[in-house]
Order: sequence, then structure tokens, then C-alpha cells
Amino acid sequence: MVFLLIALLVVAVLHAYVWKRLVLDVARTPRFRKAGTIALAVLAVLLVAALVLPRRIGIDAARWIVWPGYLWFAVLFYLFVVLLVLEIPRLVANRWPKAKATDESRRLFLARGAAVVAAVAAPATVGAGMVSALSAPDVKRFTVPIRRLDPSFAGFRIAVVSDIHLGPILGRAHTERLVRMINETQPDLVAMVGDLADGTVEELGHAAEPLRDLVSREGTFFVTGNHEYYSGHQQWITELERLGLHYLRNTRTPITRAGKTFDLAGITDVTGKQFDDGPDVVGALRGRDETTPAVLLAHQPVQVTDAARAGVDLQLSGHTHGGQLYPFHHVVGLAQPAVSGLSKVDDTWLYVTNGAGFWGPPVRVGAAPDITVLELASAPIIR
Repeated sequence: MVFLLIALLVVAVLHAYVWKRLVLDVARTPRFRKAGTIALAVLAVLLVAALVLPRRIGIDAARWIVWPGYLWFAVLFYLFVVLLVLEIPRLVANRWPKAKATDESRRLFLARGAAVVAAVAAPATVGAGMVSALSAPDVKRFTVPIRRLDPSFAGFRIAVVSDIHLGPILGRAHTERLVRMINETQPDLVAMVGDLADGTVEELGHAAEPLRDLVSREGTFFVTGNHEYYSGHQQWITELERLGLHYLRNTRTPITRAGKTFDLAGITDVTGKQFDDGPDVVGALRGRDETTPAVLLAHQPVQVTDAARAGVDLQLSGHTHGGQLYPFHHVVGLAQPAVSGLSKVDDTWLYVTNGAGFWGPPVRVGAAPDITVLELASAPIIR
């Protein structure tokens, strides 16, 4: 409810600003202003309906409203961004010394010029972003040096996938494509780090079924993301285990090769605290042999703070979508220690995938979807 109220407030502010710049500032007749106001009001209702209706009337029934509603959300966002950027040149031009008789005409010319630029740039950006979001994910590859990793694990491949976000737009075909792409990388282990679906098992279980076809030597392991808790996490856990995936709920399991091991651990998402299912990295690692490495699955990058204190060598996360809509990644970076890619927090490596799906608008700008293969390498301990 709090999230919904914040979202509605943001929607209201964006529409008010866009109405001011695209209707009030450029219209000189009551008829045009009325038409523009009605059009924006209808689009605002459409957007709110896209946010609310899937949970009220079901995903299948809401598909017809979700596509146009979320696409307008993306166009609205980029109208806001472009118009905001144009505020600076407009302000400078409006203050430039000119005869007073021309002030009003100049302001109107600048307002209409900004409106035209925004009206062209925003839909063009959203169109390119749709192509990115709906295309096959990129396959990224990184090598990560791990302290204390036995040489027998050199070249061990972990396929990382997150934020698949099955829902009213992405369905079974999306899952089938991801499974095919992951299997083609021939991983030793598959790590799913949360946010599989935006709906119930009853609605989306059929779309998730292809996950049973994931193939790797050690199997597929998963943890909860925040959206699992919005969609009935216990049912999804049961369903994924039925499909042959292994759930890591604040626990660990040894991965063994040639008599040597490393610990694979997983913790619940921080949202789980609201459902009496909070993360416990200390409990997950309790009693382990600290001379062997630990790899942790944790949906949100922010959980790396606790992971570093606990001596985790590598944390695998998602959640951020890489920002999804540039320049929104700057906002995400205020809440998370990393938005995308490989970084380090103290002695702990942190890898954050952009995710393989999207939330809300089927649009990605500056943050293409991805699947990542991390290849482990042994690294000497520097004293």
C-alpha cells in the first residue's frame, strides 16, 4: 500500500509537470487546453489502471490495459526527463536582453520548441528501449578470482539469472528462451537470484514450467526476491521445488569436486522481514569450514554489507535491473552499493546482473537484459 501511494504521487507529479509544459505553456485557445487536459487525464487513468488492475482482476484479464498503460508510463518518464533538461536553455533564453514587446512571443516560441523536441525524443527513446527489452538477453562472461578456491574448481561456471518477471507481458515463451540460452552456456551450476514472477502460481505456473529443463552438473539453486513476497512466496517456493530447483533459505550446501568443496549459500530477501521470513547470513554460514570459499545468493546488492562481515567471497545479486530506464540508475545508486556488473566491497566480490526481464514498462534504456556466466578462478591470498 505504501509503495502504491508513492507510485500514485509520482504519477500525479509527472502528469502535472508535463501538462504545464505541453498544454498550459503552448496552448493559446481554451479548446486546445481542454483537449490536452482531457487527453492527459485519460492517459493518467490508463497508467493507474495498469498498476492496479492485474492484482484486482487477474493477469489475463488485465493484459489489454497493461501494454498501453505501461508504454505511456515510459513515454511520460522521458517527456519529463527531456523537458527537465530543456529547462536550462529555456531559462537562459527567456532572460536574454530583448525588447519587452517580444517577450511573450519569445516565451511561446521557446515553449513550443521544447514541446516539439520532447514529443519527438521521448517516443523515439521508448521505441528503441522496447527493442532492447524484448530482444534476447546479452550473455556476459566474467572471470572472478576467489581466495582459498581449490585449483580443481578453476573454470567452474555459474550461470546467473535474475528478475525474469513473468507477468502480463512476459510469459512462457520468455522462459523457454532463457532456458535455451542458459543451457547453451553449459554451466556447472545455475543461480536464480529472485523476482521470477509478478503474479500467483495459478496465473503464471504454466509460464514457469520450462525451468524444469535447465541443465547443469550441480543443478539450479534459487532464493526469493521482493516480488516473490508480493506474489505468494510459499506457493512459488513449492512450485519451483516441484520443478526440480533447490531452494536456499538462509542455509548453505557444499559443492564438491575432486574431494574439495566450496559453500554455496542463499538468504531470503530483505522484504521477507515483513513476512516473518527475514534474511540471516550469519545463520546461513554458521558452522562452515572457513578455510573454504563461500558464494552467496542474495537478491539485493545492499545485502553485501552483512555478507562482507560474514566473510563471503562472492555475492550474486539482481534487483536493480541496471537502472532499466536511463538515467534512473542514478536514483538506484543512492539505495544500492552497486547497480550493475562486478565490483568489490571489502574482501567480497559483488556481481549484480541487469536481470533478464523488466518491471513495468517493456522498455530498457542503457541497461540491456542479460544472463551472466561467472567463471571461478583460484587466487592467492595476499598477506
